[in-house]
Order: sequence, then C-alpha cells, then structure tokens
Amino acid sequence: MKFIFADSLDVVDPNYDFIADRNGPGRKVHWDDVYPHEILGYAPYDGILVSRATVGDRGIKGKYTDAQAMRFQRLGARVFLRLDRPGLDHLAIFGDCGAFSYANEEKPPFTPEDTIEFYGHAGFTHGCSVDHIIFDHDPTVRGMDGGSDEARRRFDLTLENADAFLRASRTLSGRFTPMGVIQGWSPGSMAEAARRLVAMGYDYLAVGGMVPLQAEQIRHCLQEIRAAIPTNVRLHVLGFAKANDISSFVPYDITSFDTSSPLIRAFKDKKQNYYLPDGPGKLRYYTAVRVPQSLENLQLQRLVKKGVFRAEDLTRLERNALALLRAYDRHEADLGDTLAAVLAYNAPLAVGRPYEDCRSDKAMQVLSQQYSETLSDRPWKRCNCAICKDVSIEVIIFRASNRNKRRGIHNLSVYKALIDQLDSFPADLRNDSPDLFGRQCAAE
Repeated sequence: MKFIFADSLDVVDPNYDFIADRNGPGRKVHWDDVYPHEILGYAPYDGILVSRATVGDRGIKGKYTDAQAMRFQRLGARVFLRLDRPGLDHLAIFGDCGAFSYANEEKPPFTPEDTIEFYGHAGFTHGCSVDHIIFDHDPTVRGMDGGSDEARRRFDLTLENADAFLRASRTLSGRFTPMGVIQGWSPGSMAEAARRLVAMGYDYLAVGGMVPLQAEQIRHCLQEIRAAIPTNVRLHVLGFAKANDISSFVPYDITSFDTSSPLIRAFKDKKQNYYLPDGPGKLRYYTAVRVPQSLENLQLQRLVKKGVFRAEDLTRLERNALALLRAYDRHEADLGDTLAAVLAYNAPLAVGRPYEDCRSDKAMQVLSQQYSETLSDRPWKRCNCAICKDVSIEVIIFRASNRNKRRGIHNLSVYKALIDQLDSFPADLRNDSPDLFGRQCAAE
C-alpha cells in the first residue's frame, strides 16, 4: 500500500530563528523554504498529490500565488516540488481536481480536455478524471436504488467526464496513468460506477467522496466496489481521513491512498499532536505544549481588550514558559517548575483566568496530566529524525507555523514507517489487533 501525501505547499524555513521567533535573513519563500523530503533528507511518503484547485485555475483561487502557479506549469510538478533529485525522481506525482472546492457549483469548472492539458504540461505521473462530488450517502439501499435527482445527475456527469478524460488521455501515450473517479450515493451505486469505469478501459480507480463517511461506511463501500471489479484493477482512496484506522482497510486491497492527516494533526488536533513508534504496529501520541505568541493570539488579545489581563503580564508569562522549557530540555530545570510555568501561561487560554484561581479546574487538571506525560517522557529526545535532532524541544512546542509544520513533518516520517510495516504483519494482526496503529487515538 502506497502512502501519497496530499501537499498544500507544506514547507518550512530551514533558517528559522527559534529564539528570536523570526525567519532567516533575506528569506525568499519559494526558493529558501524546504519540503518535507528536503528537510528530512528522504521522502516520508511514496508520492505527492497536488490538486488542481490548490494550484488555482479557472476561477478557483488556490493556495499558490500567481507566480507559483505559472512556475508550476512552466517547470513541471517534479521540478517545482524538487522531486527531480537523485533518490526522489522515482516518486509518483498524483493529480486530482479538488472536487470539494467546487462542490456547490452546478458543474466542475474544469473539462476533461483542459485537465489532461494541465496534467500533461505539469508532468503528473497519475491523474484523476474530473468528478463532481456526491454528498448523499444511504447504506441501506441496494444496487442503483435510491439517490436524489442531484446525486444521479452528478453520478452521470462524473462518468461522462471519465469517458472523455480517458479518450483525451491517449494523447499522452504512456507518460501518464489515467484514474477513473468513483462517485455514488450508496455502496451499490459506487460499485456500479466502478464497474462502468472498468468497462471504459480504466485499470486504476480512485474512490472519491470518502471524507464525510465513517470508517465502517467506507469499508462497506470498498467491499461492494471490490466485488464488482476484477482483482487486477488498482484502487486509490482519495482524501482518506481515517489515516489512523488504515490497518483495518488492508483486506480491501487498496493500492494507494492520499492523506495529509499526520501533518495536519500536529496543529489541529486537541491533544494527539506528536507521533512516536511504540513497538510493532503501534504509535504513541503526545500532546504538544501550547505556548502561542501572546501579541498575535486573538484569544489572548481579546482578554487584554476586556481588561482581564495586561499585555505585559501575558508576555512575561510567555517568556517564562519558553525559558523554562528550554532549560528543562538542557536538564537545567526540573519538571515541576517547568510544568507550573507552562500551566500559568495556558490558564488564560484554557479558562480565561489566572492560574492561581483555576488550578483545580478540570480543564487545567487535564492539561497538567497531558503536559506532564509529554515533558516527563521527553519523546523528542528518543527520535532520530533530522527535525528532532536539529531543534530538540522546539518541535513539541505548539507555536506558529515553523514549529507546528516541523512537528507534522516528523509525524509524516513516523507514519510512513508504519505503513511500510503493514505488509509484513501477519494477517490476523493486521485485521484484528485493537492496538495496531495505536487505537488509543480517537477516530478522526
């Protein structure tokens, strides 16, 4: 099973000054910032997926600047993503249209023909047909029963686009693998879409619309799809949001899936922000220690405007927390003093009151337990990745992009190692073990 990372310009400044909290002198964003495979010195994935909507095109405002989008098209995806280096030039580059970005439109803003042109100019190795997402999902109906008029219209439109996309893809003659996208309102309708795509000539299908579904619903869809198509047809799961539950999907013979979950959880999850291997097939999760920038944090600034705190007091608490964390990392401060400094700064964030007034509140007790586990275990000291070796405790501090994305890139590396182990596990362990992939983590 191949892990494809869904990139969204997830780069960091390699010269970031963590003490002064500022970028390296003269930093030029695209030229100086580095991708995960550059800062780690190896690729923590089997390929990268770039959505056309993320690049931006035809009325869709992407994350790329105009200059970046032009450079992406002119130089090609491999050069732009710096995957043209020895040891990286074999990695796949997947493309899709980013159907969520135009989900509310009557039809996709892209045509099969201009999408082939986009993939061809940029040198994608794999590309998905132009789909229109279906949000309806009814697991109770069978076959092609059910489905709203709009769901059926999108079903037909997605298949019509796939047929035109496959014919247009022949102009690229072997330089590119077309992937037919499955959309449907039920397991049965998705299976029928898969059957029709195979009949068109596709041998690599991409299952769309999985993001809102629960893990059991996804398994049901994959089971029906697999039963409807030959075993040699490859399956990719688009936007696989159940990354921590991936082991339970092994029986469905998934060739590849894409997700950005390990990176995003570093700064969007409430408590499981830092991954570490914990024996065969297991992950241990740690809570990153929140020390946001007091003068830029909107929640803290609102408290200052209300007169609950003075800005200079918050800044003093912030500096004290950072100083003690770094001293703790050097074994120059003990756990108790460090934890107290961190909690004193977190109290305004967590409950909007001074720590001395709320230290017995449940929210503060939970934070105290989580941070105590993180600090006492010192997980960053047990990781040999280039990021943890280079920045030490800064990787576990929840504070602005350069720390948070570094922690996410570290997570990608740990996750990729776990995916690589999957095929070597006995079938019963892959399918049944409640501990595989660290099930102490709540479902995403």
